[in-house]
Amino acid sequence: YIPLLMSKQSRLLKSLIMGPPGSGKGTVSERIVNNFSFFHLSSGDLLRQHIRTKTSIGSEAKSYITKGLLVPDSVITKLMLTELDKAPSQNVLLDGFPRTLAQAQDLDKIHSIDFVMNLDVPYETIIDRVSKRWIHPKSGRTYNLDFNPSKVMGRDDITGEELIQREDDKPESVKARLEQYTNLTKPILDHYDNHKKLVSFSGTETNIIWPKVQEYLQKNIG
Repeated sequence: YIPLLMSKQSRLLKSLIMGPPGSGKGTVSERIVNNFSFFHLSSGDLLRQHIRTKTSIGSEAKSYITKGLLVPDSVITKLMLTELDKAPSQNVLLDGFPRTLAQAQDLDKIHSIDFVMNLDVPYETIIDRVSKRWIHPKSGRTYNLDFNPSKVMGRDDITGEELIQREDDKPESVKARLEQYTNLTKPILDHYDNHKKLVSFSGTETNIIWPKVQEYLQKNIG
């Protein structure tokens, strides 16, 4: 079942994009915003902004982060609902929120999500892609063994210095992160699927997934 929306909208739509780390969610979100004039609300970006500008929500969130704790659902929900209320008169694309079933249920009480776009990329593909990423620590230059290799294996093109692999990019780290993502998000995907609001787009890379997302939005939003 694929949720169908009104071709000629009589109201503004609220959507959510989901996808595991390394699925290309950032790129797809950017293309949705640029091509379909959605207002992008990213919980991660907003949280960093509030912490930087020392708002009350930012200070509250920082108190947890500095202790190495997860920011509670209630704080994230309060942040995102506040920003949703301030959003301009545009279709909204939520990104990174809701992240837990409790957040989704709290959101449902106030705002109705029209559709949820899930980027379905095989985990083996993500592990393979991310584990081939190497960086030059001083400059941040990034290389990929498949599609952007350094001229000399293991060496930076500019300085000739040694490249390293971040701990986060090692296969076992990527796998652990993906397992955590699955455990966290499966209840949310099930929740929206039960409400007939979930649409999944499958593929191994953004250039395969994006045309499917684009076609869906063109057909349903115009």
